[in-house]
Amino acid sequence: MKMQLFQHYIDGEFSNGATQFESLDPATGKAWAIIPEAREEEVNRAVTAAHRAFNQGQWPKLTATQRGKLLYKLADWIEENAPYLAELETRDTGKIIRETASQIAYVADYYRYYAGCADKLEGAVLPIDKTDMQVWTKPQAVGVVAAIIPWNSQLFLSAVKIGPALAAGCTLVIKASEDGPAPLLELAKGFHAAGFPSGVVNIITGFGKTCGSVLTSHPDIDHIAFTGGPITAQQVIKNSANNLASLSLELGGKSPFIIFADADLDSAINAQIAAIFAASGQSCVAGSRLLLQSSIKEEFINRLKQKAETIKIGSPLDKSTEMGPLCTLRQRQYIEQMVSASINAGARLISGGFSLDKEGFYYAPSIIDCDNTEQAPCLTHELFGPVLSVQSFTDEADALGKANNSRYGLACGLFTQNLARAHRISAQIRSGIVWLNTYRAVSPIAPFGGFALSGHGREGGMAAVMDYTRSKTVWLNTSDAPFPDPFIMR
Repeated sequence: MKMQLFQHYIDGEFSNGATQFESLDPATGKAWAIIPEAREEEVNRAVTAAHRAFNQGQWPKLTATQRGKLLYKLADWIEENAPYLAELETRDTGKIIRETASQIAYVADYYRYYAGCADKLEGAVLPIDKTDMQVWTKPQAVGVVAAIIPWNSQLFLSAVKIGPALAAGCTLVIKASEDGPAPLLELAKGFHAAGFPSGVVNIITGFGKTCGSVLTSHPDIDHIAFTGGPITAQQVIKNSANNLASLSLELGGKSPFIIFADADLDSAINAQIAAIFAASGQSCVAGSRLLLQSSIKEEFINRLKQKAETIKIGSPLDKSTEMGPLCTLRQRQYIEQMVSASINAGARLISGGFSLDKEGFYYAPSIIDCDNTEQAPCLTHELFGPVLSVQSFTDEADALGKANNSRYGLACGLFTQNLARAHRISAQIRSGIVWLNTYRAVSPIAPFGGFALSGHGREGGMAAVMDYTRSKTVWLNTSDAPFPDPFIMR
C-alpha cells in the first residue's frame, strides 16, 4: 500500500520538513504515513510568522466580526470534510470510526460557537472615584500562542484552544503530537481554504526535545496552552521561565465514578462502560475509579463483567466495532506493567488483564477489585487505557473520602436518584466537572478543566476566550485644568 504524505503548514505554505518519520497504524502496528518532523529552524520560522502576523499585516486590522466570519468558514470546511478527517483520526490513533465520525462533525459547532464569541468580548466603564477622570477597560489578545495537542481526540482538543484563541485575536503555532498527527496536519487545509492570513495559524509536529521544548521556551511565545500529562507539563512550566509566557494546562485525571444503591443500575452500567471502555479508556476524563455502595457491589460487578466481556473488539474502521486498539505499543506495555504491579500489591483481577493475541496494540477491557489494597498503582496512577479499579463504600462520607483521595481533580460521575444527595456531593467533590446520572457529555458552551494535578485554566465556554486575553485599562483626563503637582500621585 502506498504511504500517505503529510506536510507542515508554516506562514501560509505547506512543506515536507527537513526530515520525516513514519506513523504507525495502531490496528496493525505497521507504517501507513510519512510525517514531517520540525526541528529548531522550522519552529523558529513558525513562531516568527505568527509573531509578524499578530503585529502587522491583515490580521490585526480585521474587526472582531470579520475574525468570526473566518471561523464560520473554517467550521463549514470541517463539516464538509468530517468523514475524511474522521477516517484519518481513526487510522492514525486507533479510535473507532463510530466515535470519530460523530465527534468531528460536532467539532464544527465548536468553531461556530467561538465565531459567535469573537465580537462579544466587552469591556467596562468603571465608576472611578475621581471626578475629572473617565476610565474604561477593554480585553486585548494576549499575543502568540503555542498550542500543544495530544494524540487522543486531536481535532476536538485543538478546537478548544484554536477557536477561543482566534476569537480573541491571537495567532498560533500548533504542535500536533508526534503520535497520530495526521488529522491535525490535514486540518491546515481548512485554515488555508477559509482564507486566514498567512502566519495566523501554523501547524507543525515533532518530538519533545527538538520541537516541543524549542517552541515552549521561544522568546516570542506569549501564552502556552498545553494538554497532556503532569510530567510533561512540569517541563513545559520550566520552559516557560525563558519567556514568562502565561499557561493554561489541561492535564490528566483519575476520575471517580460513584454509584449509590438507589441508582438506576442499568443506566449506571452503560455509563460506566462509556466512562472507561469507550475510546479504549484513552480519555483524560475516563471514569477509571468505580466506587460502589457495598450493598450493590456484587450484583453490579457481575453485570458489569458480563457486559464488558461482550464488547466487540476489532478494526477501528469497522462501524460495528465498539473498542479498538491503544494508540501506541509503549502505552500497551505501560498498562501491562501497571496491571501486573497492582495484582502484586494485592488487587484482585475480575476480568481482562491481558493483551489480545492479534495484530496491533489491543488490550482487553479489564476490571480490578481494589478493596483489599489502597496501594495498587491502578488506583493512584492514570493508566490511560481500558482498566477499571473498583472500591466499595458504606455511606456518603466514605464515598467522598475515597473519591477525593487523589492527586487529580478533573471529572466525577455520580449516580443516585436522591436529588439532595446529588447537590451535597457535587458541592464537596474536588473536581472541575461533575456529571450527575450521565457521563462524557460535552458542549462548546460549557467550561472544561480541573484542579490539582489535572491542571488549571478552562477550555470551552466564554471562560476559554478570556484565557487568551488581558484586560487593558484606559484613563482619560476630562478636565481642562493644567496638570497639577507632578510629585503627588493622582
